[in-house]
Amino acid sequence: MRLRWRGLACLCLCGVLVWFLADAGDVRADTKDALVLCARSVIPSLFPFLVISSLLLSLGFGQLTAPWLAGLMEPLFRVPGAGSAALVLGLVGGYPIGAGTAADLYRESLVSREEAERLLAFCNNSNPVFLISVLGAGVFGSVRTGVWLWLIHVLSALLTGLVFRGSGKAAVRRPVARPAPFQAVRFVPALVGAVRSALSGMLSVCAFVVFFYVLARPLAALGGRPGPVLVGAVELFSLTPLLTADRFGLVLAAGAAGWGGLSVLCQTLAVLEGSGLRLRNCLLGKAVQCAFSLLLAALLAGYVLG
Repeated sequence: MRLRWRGLACLCLCGVLVWFLADAGDVRADTKDALVLCARSVIPSLFPFLVISSLLLSLGFGQLTAPWLAGLMEPLFRVPGAGSAALVLGLVGGYPIGAGTAADLYRESLVSREEAERLLAFCNNSNPVFLISVLGAGVFGSVRTGVWLWLIHVLSALLTGLVFRGSGKAAVRRPVARPAPFQAVRFVPALVGAVRSALSGMLSVCAFVVFFYVLARPLAALGGRPGPVLVGAVELFSLTPLLTADRFGLVLAAGAAGWGGLSVLCQTLAVLEGSGLRLRNCLLGKAVQCAFSLLLAALLAGYVLG
């Protein structure tokens, strides 16, 4: 079975390679457009935020939030209080910080494998700056609309967490050593490390954006509503120029942000490499979150755009 799938994958890749060779001029132009998109939208909206979120993590933000949110994480989502770091940083930092934090918690034995994979279902979320600034202000011309998109995104993530709380046993309370959050950490070295980490993450994000942007371009050419829907399923940033400032655009933006796209799933797979965690729960969680986002956006569209 694996050999059959590997052969099918190789056949598809050969087809893509032939397409790239036959359409080399268009592929080169699409790559240039994707790089421009990264320079004008992706990097300005994400890079400064990645630096700050990475700096917060280095200075012990996860340890600081864990005691405060432990009383919510265990009864609601069946994960220990330490899992709050993945939830908070995932909501604040954007893709794929939540997944990376869940993997780090598992590596440090702060959560079990089952609990870490449960976190993957709802802690890997979009950057609020992208939703508020790029989509809200940029596409809909309204920061208020962007804030509502972010609120829909957060609520759909929490609802997804409630759905997946029944996928395993309740969290087991375990004694966890609590190191001082700022122990042996100086601000300047932490800032330097945060900038370097953000640069590395930004390069990875832009690489996936460029590659999937090129793959999504033929889908955009379909036009109408199917084109944007298929593009949103593949790559989130590529959808931005295709969105319209109406009800359909709002619902599609919310659903695509909840799903994240194949590009985000690849980014998530990259940060999970070597952790032993499976992508299955993340994939299922993104599908459930997309459904919740579509439903909430459809119900609230009249008020949000009114």
